[in-house]
Amino acid sequence: MRNDPSSNIRPSIRNVTSRGVPPANQLSIATPLPKDVNVSFEFFPPAMLNGSGSFWASIERLLPLDPDFVSITYGAGGTTQDRTLDTASALLRGSSTDVAMHLTCAGASKGEVNTTAEQFRATGGKRILALRGDPPKGSDNYEPHPNGYGYAHDLVAGLKRLGNFDISVAAYPESHPESLDAKADMDNLKAKFGAGADRAITQFFFDTDTFMRFLESARKSGVTAPIIPGILPITDFKRTKSFAERCGAKVPKWMDELFEDLDDDLETRRLVAASVAAEQCRALYAQGIENFHFYTLNQADLCYAICHMLGVRPKTTEQKAA
Repeated sequence: MRNDPSSNIRPSIRNVTSRGVPPANQLSIATPLPKDVNVSFEFFPPAMLNGSGSFWASIERLLPLDPDFVSITYGAGGTTQDRTLDTASALLRGSSTDVAMHLTCAGASKGEVNTTAEQFRATGGKRILALRGDPPKGSDNYEPHPNGYGYAHDLVAGLKRLGNFDISVAAYPESHPESLDAKADMDNLKAKFGAGADRAITQFFFDTDTFMRFLESARKSGVTAPIIPGILPITDFKRTKSFAERCGAKVPKWMDELFEDLDDDLETRRLVAASVAAEQCRALYAQGIENFHFYTLNQADLCYAICHMLGVRPKTTEQKAA
């Protein structure tokens, strides 16, 4: 493993795409393929567990890349709770891949949350992505359940008391939209690690400088646990931009220019999207980042292409046996 990248952060981390200059003496995409990149993938649960649809097609496409784990999302207010649990359990039974089930404390009592976690553990699950959760549809403000875990750090502490779960939490390089400021947001992240979280996975971002500054800030604040960048390949730029605005993630002007006039040109849009995400990852790798978490949106082809450009390939029979 290479040294912690936060101990050797360059004063100015330049983004290839945004400024037209590489972070080193040559374009990051033109450097030799990495040999030590690790990936994980997020999926949302399918409507049916019958093996058809984009979810299962994406699983079939991406699992041969031997991800560290895959995660299954949880709907607002626990709206997909049963499907999330059933999907995660089905994957555990049908593959050798580690599966992380998203679990939120929004709209549920401690007993309900604990029961779901115990049901997941009974199927062999040990990884949980612990989140506060969003308000239910139709509501703008989060209100803790009167008999529930109030916030993500409370959920982490409760899960650690319940059993020896491997717990990931969320981190926000550009701060959570509801945070008072960056310091309050960092204090919240520290509280989650103080409660026992094992790692953080970030909200998506598009400027590599943003992530590296956040990582440096976290290390200076005393956070030593892994912080994995969340990468969102762009399948639909207009929808991504709208979603980013709601999440508080900035979309650089150069991205508008790259995706201009491509609304009706799917093939070119895919090529541009793969190039953007691959350059983002290669630039981060040049700064010492080796782990990437991809928000797949149940669309495998872009993620597969990006992984290919990161040196992540399906393992041969000999490699699996080694």
